[in-house]
Amino acid sequence: MRNVTIRNLSDEVHRAIRQRAATHGRSVEAEMRAILADAVQPPDRVELGAMLTAVGREIALTDEEHALLDNRDRTPAEPPGFD
Repeated sequence: MRNVTIRNLSDEVHRAIRQRAATHGRSVEAEMRAILADAVQPPDRVELGAMLTAVGREIALTDEEHALLDNRDRTPAEPPGFD
C-alpha cells in the first residue's frame, strides 16, 4: 500500500469531506480513499476479462474450438536484437 500526502487542502474541502465521511460512516481517510477509487475506477468501466467472457459465450465455442485455442505455442518470444 502506498501513502499519499495532500498539501494545501482548503478548509472548505476538508469540511465537506469530513461531512461526507460522517454521512457514509467512515473516517476522513477512508472517505478520501473511496473518492479516489471511484474517480479512477468508475462502475461503468469496461473490464477486459468480462468482455472477453461475454464474447466467448455469445459465439458459443465448441469444446474442439476451445481446444484449438488452448493448444497454442506458449513459448516466450525472443526479445528483438539491436545489433
